[in-house]
Amino acid sequence: MTGPHHADPIEQNIETHPLKLAAGIAVGAVALIVGIILLVQFAVGAYASRSLKDDPAMSDAAVAKRLAPVAALAIDPNAPPAAASPAATAVAAAPPANAPAPKTAQAAASGKSTFDAVCTACHGTGVAGAPKVGDRTAWAPRVKSGKDALYASALHGKGTMPPKGGNPALSDADVKAAVDYMVAAAK
Repeated sequence: MTGPHHADPIEQNIETHPLKLAAGIAVGAVALIVGIILLVQFAVGAYASRSLKDDPAMSDAAVAKRLAPVAALAIDPNAPPAAASPAATAVAAAPPANAPAPKTAQAAASGKSTFDAVCTACHGTGVAGAPKVGDRTAWAPRVKSGKDALYASALHGKGTMPPKGGNPALSDADVKAAVDYMVAAAK
């Protein structure tokens, strides 16, 4: 005996049927992807069809300017220092390399300026074990070894410190003045 067919709420509301919902999502996703592909094709076709022959933005100079690096960093510790003005060169003329370092206020100022320009990068912060300027405990054994040993270390390099602090253009007198300045600060 077959009875009357009972109504199923899912069959009556076809909009909430799981297969219908899954099919709708799949069709929508495919339509979205096809739409994006067509939009990209249209944009590329419109852009590619224009002529750039007489466009000033495509000139050789403009292209070279756009492709040029933003900045260049060149550090060569063996390079000579930048040329100073003739007046500054005449005022800051260094004594010969074999001349002893003068013990004047000018030598102290030269030692401080050399320290500020070259030595402070390591001796100001203690980088790579460099004794900080003014640190009496770190400088005591070095001062005890004598100034000649300190001069030799500064002029020829020691450990990670390169000769003349990495600036070969410095005169021996400038390096010795910087050493004198750091030793005086540690006393």
